[in-house]
Amino acid sequence: MRTGNLLKLPIPAVAAVLALAFAAPVPAADAGVREPVVTRHEGVFNGQVVRYRAVVSELVVPDADGNPGAAIVSTAYLAENPANGPRRPVLFAFNGGPISPSAYLHMGMLGPRRVHVPDDLSADPASFEVVDNAYTLLDVADIVFFDPAGTGFSRVVDGKNPRDYFSVVADGQQTAAFVTEWLRANGRESSPAWLFGESYGTMRAAEAARQLAEAGRSLAGVVLFGQALNIIEFSQRPGNIVSYVVSLPTLTALGLYHGKVDARGRDLETLLAESARYARTEYLEALFLGSALEPRDRARVARRLEELSGIPADFYLANGLRITKERYRTELLKDRNLILGRNDGRYAAPVTEAGNAFDPSGVVPDAYLRAFREHLREFLGIDWDEEYVARSPVKGLEDWSWGATSPFSDWPYMQLISVAMEKNPEFRVLVANGIHDTSTTIGAAEYAVRQSGWPEERTRLEFYVGGHMAYSIESTLEEMTDDLRELLAGAAN
Repeated sequence: MRTGNLLKLPIPAVAAVLALAFAAPVPAADAGVREPVVTRHEGVFNGQVVRYRAVVSELVVPDADGNPGAAIVSTAYLAENPANGPRRPVLFAFNGGPISPSAYLHMGMLGPRRVHVPDDLSADPASFEVVDNAYTLLDVADIVFFDPAGTGFSRVVDGKNPRDYFSVVADGQQTAAFVTEWLRANGRESSPAWLFGESYGTMRAAEAARQLAEAGRSLAGVVLFGQALNIIEFSQRPGNIVSYVVSLPTLTALGLYHGKVDARGRDLETLLAESARYARTEYLEALFLGSALEPRDRARVARRLEELSGIPADFYLANGLRITKERYRTELLKDRNLILGRNDGRYAAPVTEAGNAFDPSGVVPDAYLRAFREHLREFLGIDWDEEYVARSPVKGLEDWSWGATSPFSDWPYMQLISVAMEKNPEFRVLVANGIHDTSTTIGAAEYAVRQSGWPEERTRLEFYVGGHMAYSIESTLEEMTDDLRELLAGAAN
């Protein structure tokens, strides 16, 4: 399922002094740099036979002052003798965090091998198999998986404080520096370069795109999957009525999936459109009126919300016509003592003592990580003694600088993309989200695009069946990669 939409916005002038960090190769760290580990393979991707190299390599990238900052270990899959040579696109892929490794995108969507997650959501994760990934984009692009310092095998250089990178701007600088260094080291500076960020990685992609654009190094575009650019909707502050409005379509999708919402002959796409339309009209008005809403109107809205979410009208009447995404996870199947998954609300499991901290859909990323550790040894030939670090070194939201200076500050992450779009009139954006994701919802994604002001003809919005890692569903994976091929081909023409 997909909905394509597009949009424009005056660009704020952002004058950052970035030339020093991107101008020349950075000297190697004192400890030395690992030799690349290269293996050769062949696969059938999108029906095409592709011979390719897998290269695990280390690059020392500069910090904002031009000094050695981080030793980044990445995995690149590079086609042998492609027809378009140096003009072949390069897709830089990374997950979120803040600060997490790229193992999940690697084994779930974009790598040459993937974990096959059964359609039966109750299947034992130990039964998940690793299979050839016929859907990877290696038939049309080279793919580089980026692990930020502190994750995977990537580390800050000796004498550098890891916390120096604990901010949106510094994290983006590390990413932009890596992209610049990798393209230069591999003779690919003329190749169209794309960033694919997932979750917090969408904010990393936006900040890196801005910094690269201001340094005169334009990207071809970005893919923002499970977008968190309007993080105020992700966090769902209780007093922000828009958060309830943009969350309603996700609640509708989950209520339908779990049999608490009656489709009445409508398909999922039609029902979601109906829910979104109601949310931004009568529901938004009712929330705005608050205590001034007439009792009969309040009762009518509560009944309609029950129809669209599966939560009883009495709950809405007792809670100001509101339910948070997190409360919904415990309320929808309360009669069965089940909690929904946070990252993928299709999953459900008995409530534990962990409360809402428990995410039944966590079996999916766990399976990806286990498979990637084996992939490192068996496929990539990595036998290093060091630990491949999956946990984030960032301990909490307070450990990270988001760029806000007061409780009244805004986080204008969409405007970062606007800078890149203004600098490069060919820059493209794809925003994509899973329909059953309660973390980064489809309504929040649509709201972000509607409020971004991005040029309509260069922006695309897509929704897919599934959760935060919607590509765990094979049919969705096929649909997503088909859309990405179309995006890359369209930008090349």
